[in-house]
Amino acid sequence: MEQVVADAVDRARILAAAGFPALMVENFGDAPFYADRVPPVTVAAMTRCVAAVKETTGLPVGVNVLRNDIESALSVAAVTDGLFVRVNVLTGTMFTDQGPIVGRAAEAARLRAELCPDVAIWADVLVKHAVPPPGLTLEQAADDTWHRGGADALIVSGTGTGHAPDLSRFETIREIVPDAPLVAGSGADPSNLVAFAARCDHVIVGTYLEKDGIPGASLDPGRIEAFVETAREVGLL
Repeated sequence: MEQVVADAVDRARILAAAGFPALMVENFGDAPFYADRVPPVTVAAMTRCVAAVKETTGLPVGVNVLRNDIESALSVAAVTDGLFVRVNVLTGTMFTDQGPIVGRAAEAARLRAELCPDVAIWADVLVKHAVPPPGLTLEQAADDTWHRGGADALIVSGTGTGHAPDLSRFETIREIVPDAPLVAGSGADPSNLVAFAARCDHVIVGTYLEKDGIPGASLDPGRIEAFVETAREVGLL
């Protein structure tokens, strides 16, 4: 556990020094993931890591408990003064490599109201590493997640980790829910930041910043510098 915390802190320190305005902590190393509830030890570990990252950097921090444990994410955010949580499936059902995952928007809304009403919920729309049930369109999923699920921002991702989303998806969702903040949830790199900046409000980046673009690899200073420089040029930083 000491190595896990040290790695989280080291990465956070590098990203903060590079100029990133916020960080997100997730249990990416836990694959294969539990579909819904994670064990108590995972919640304890996440809480320790988030607290250490916040203490080290002073930056706002988001929490994502994979694969879809929003109750635990909200709980961690509540006790660490987190800024937001990410949830893969807030409403409806998605078929994933963990099996069917069903959104728990009702439980999430009530728990947030009780524990941390100021924590924002960033929700994926047709999340990566998953397929929707027959008949569920992007338009319907976005409308339900925003108007009925209570999301504060909608995340658009590609087919998998490190894969960029189809840009038309942002445009489709913007037409359906024009007031929703949109977030690019995967595949961001210097080559597509201009296009992302024209279509969304925030960008989540991870894979590109790592050596050779390999998820979980060590951070690459050259890639970080290139990303930050471009992000500043297009107004994302």
